[in-house]
Amino acid sequence: MKISQILPLAALSTAFVIPAEEVLAEIAIEDNHRGNSIYDDVVASKDDILESFKQHFEDVTETTSNGWNKVSSKAQNALDEAFGAASEVASNVNDKIHETAFDAQAWLDSEMTSFAETFDDPHHGPPPHDGPPHHGPPHHGPDHGRPHHPPHHHEPNKTVYQLIAGSKYTTKLAKLINEFPDLVKTLNSTKANYTIFAPTDKAFEKIPEHHHKPSKEFLEALLSYHVVPDFYPAGRVLVSHTAPTLLKSKHLGAEPLPQRLSFHIGLRGLTVNFYSRVVAINIFGTNGVIHGIDSILIPPPSVIKIIDLLPGEFSTLELGLGKTGLLEKLNTTDHKGGTFFAPSNFAFKKLGPRINAFLFSSYGQKYLKALLEYHVVPDNTLYSDAYYKAASESQEGIPKGYFHVDLPTLLEDRHLSVDIARYGGFISIKINGFSRVAVQDGIAEDGVIHVVGDVLVPPKKIGGVMQMWEGGEMEVKELVERLEPFVGKSDL
Repeated sequence: MKISQILPLAALSTAFVIPAEEVLAEIAIEDNHRGNSIYDDVVASKDDILESFKQHFEDVTETTSNGWNKVSSKAQNALDEAFGAASEVASNVNDKIHETAFDAQAWLDSEMTSFAETFDDPHHGPPPHDGPPHHGPPHHGPDHGRPHHPPHHHEPNKTVYQLIAGSKYTTKLAKLINEFPDLVKTLNSTKANYTIFAPTDKAFEKIPEHHHKPSKEFLEALLSYHVVPDFYPAGRVLVSHTAPTLLKSKHLGAEPLPQRLSFHIGLRGLTVNFYSRVVAINIFGTNGVIHGIDSILIPPPSVIKIIDLLPGEFSTLELGLGKTGLLEKLNTTDHKGGTFFAPSNFAFKKLGPRINAFLFSSYGQKYLKALLEYHVVPDNTLYSDAYYKAASESQEGIPKGYFHVDLPTLLEDRHLSVDIARYGGFISIKINGFSRVAVQDGIAEDGVIHVVGDVLVPPKKIGGVMQMWEGGEMEVKELVERLEPFVGKSDL
C-alpha cells in the first residue's frame, strides 16, 4: 500500500477521537433554550475560566520554556536553538503515530479553559504591520504567563526557508521542500508573511516502513498543508480554532478554497489537527514565523471516510446512511463543501430503544432518511471561526461575540438554526437553541464535521409557527408527525 494511502488512515484512526458515552453523558442540556443566551453565559463565567486557563497556557510552552534559558548566545541558527532546547525536555512517549491519540477528556476540559486572548500580545492576532517582521517580535514588558521566545541576540536575518534549510533538526523537511522550486521561492519571498508548522526529523520516523515513495503531487499537497499564508505567532494560534493553508481544495467551493488546520489545547499541550504536538514556538524569520511539530500533518480525507474510520463513535450513523442510500449519495465529488452535524452512537442511544427500533425497521427507513438529511448542510462549510459558501470564491470569518446563521439542509424547507458565541479563544456552538456541538472542527477534504450529542429533530409547524424540539423523551408518534411531511406519499 502506498504511503499516500496509509498515512491519512493511520493519523485519523487515532487522532480524531470522540468523547466516550460516560463523558457525553455529563454534558448538561440547559433548560433555557434561547439562542442568544449562550454569549451571556460565556461572558458571565469568563473570570473563572480565564483563571483556570492560565495553567493550560503554561503547559503549552512547558517543552520549550525551560530550554530557552540554556541556549548558547553563540548559536548560529535560531531554529537549531529552538529545537535543541525543546528536545532536552521533550517527552519520550508517543514516538509512534498510533500512540499520539488525542485525549478526549482533556480536550473537553480545555474547551472551557481556552480563553487565551488575555495572555496574548496586545495586537490580538495580526502582526503590527503589513510587511514582514523585520525587527523580530515586539517586546511589551514582563511575560505575564506568555510563552518564552527564543533568545534573539540580533534582528532576524534569514527567511523561514533559510532557517529550515540550515537546521540540523529539519534536514528531511528541507530535502522535500527543495524538490519544489516554486515553494522554495515562496518561502524565501519577503513580500508576505508565512507561518510554517515544521515537522522535525523525528516526525518523519513515524512513517510506516517498507512504503513506496509518494507521488510528487501528494508531496506538494503535503508540504503546502504545513504553510499558513499569514503571520500566526503563538499568541494568535492560541486564540484561533482553525487557520487556512496554502493547500487549496476543489471540493470546498466553486473555486478551490484553502484547506484548514485546526488547533486545540489539552493536557498534551497545543496540538494541530488533534494529533501533532507543538514542541517549539516563535522562531522568527524575516518573512514569518516557524513552529516545530512532532508529527507530519496529513491532508484530510473526505467526510464519509472519516465517519467510516471511526466505527466506535459513528457505527449507528454509518449504518443509517447505508440503509437509506445517503452513504453513496454523500460519497461523491458533486458537492462543493458541506457541514455534517454528526450524531454519535450515544446520541442515537438517547433517543431510546423504541424510536431506534422504528427508524431501523424496514417501514421506518424512509423516516430515518429524512432525519439524517436534516443533519447535512450542502454547499456551506461552517467552521467554528470561518465560513465557506460554495457560491463564493472567498472565505468569511466568524466575528467575535455572537453570530447567528440559518443553514439549509438536505431536508426540503428545513434549516438548522446555528448560534456561535465567541470570546477570545473560546467558541461555543448551539444548534436549534439547545443542542451543543460536543466536538468542533473535524477537518475534512470536502467540508467539516461537528459532533453533536443529540440527534437533531426537525421542527413542526403549529398554527403557522415553527416549534423546535428541545430534547428530552419523544414518542414514535411525535417523531412520525415531524418527519411525515418529508416522506413521499408513495413511500407511506
